Amino acid sequence: MNNSFLVIGTGEVGLSMLQGLYDYQEKHQLDLNIAALVQPDAAVMLDFEQNTTFRDVHLEAVDLVTSSVAELAKVFGRYDTVICCSGFSIGQGMQVKITEAVLQGGVRRYVPWQFGVDYDQIGRGSAQPVFDEQLDVRDLLRAQDKTQWVIVSTGMITSFLFREDFGVISLETKTIHALGDWNHSLTLTSCEDIGKLTVQILFHQPEFVNEVVFVSGETATFTQIAERVEEVFDTTFERVLWSREYLSSALQQDPDNVFNKYRMVFTHPGVKWPMEKTFNYHVQIPTIGIVDWAKKNLLS
Repeated sequence: MNNSFLVIGTGEVGLSMLQGLYDYQEKHQLDLNIAALVQPDAAVMLDFEQNTTFRDVHLEAVDLVTSSVAELAKVFGRYDTVICCSGFSIGQGMQVKITEAVLQGGVRRYVPWQFGVDYDQIGRGSAQPVFDEQLDVRDLLRAQDKTQWVIVSTGMITSFLFREDFGVISLETKTIHALGDWNHSLTLTSCEDIGKLTVQILFHQPEFVNEVVFVSGETATFTQIAERVEEVFDTTFERVLWSREYLSSALQQDPDNVFNKYRMVFTHPGVKWPMEKTFNYHVQIPTIGIVDWAKKNLLS
């Protein structure tokens, strides 16, 4: 039971988490019971079953949205550690629902979907309403003492920085936008590192219990980000500042635009922390910075 892990979701972060568990198992010659919760969709399940990397993984075919808390609790309760990698896209209130099911199921240890910014520092009422739900999850976990929890704060996922629709880095127009100020920093961590570092945190001795653990691939100012990108692509990008006033106005004009919300909230100080504060710095685990990630994923 102590070696059983359920990863909720098989997107970018979920697959990296499974890879991290498999790599750790092989390196340390452990016999882990690894499972993944997937939507009960034939095509999704077939695609996953044909993935030779995870051929030994057990699939839990469960619809998170339509299943009741009690039904989810029954599934979750079969595992010692549950790691939620489902993200925000499954809908409002779902992270609270999953957390309630974890607690009801008596799971020993839970890693909630908190792979992001320092929600405690940002607080409630930010430009991104889904962040309030992250604080609801923390309140639920902190109000009880039966299920241990570990929150892994990663900053922005590196791949998100390069989304054209996010608009910070546009490879199409060779433009880089700074959010708020060119000296404002972002903490960035790749999905590969999120999986690897989370697994290292879970197996660390002494155990992390009811803690927020910070990790980072790299923390860089927008000026440094621009320099990194120009280094990778060996060309000059146009640099444009999106001030807080500009971003606030854009959000007021189009309040339902999810990227306007994200652009505004990422001007907050709670989206960055120094490398010296991180788990990977203290245990000397190398991580992937912007340059290495871009070379690996964006250069053909």
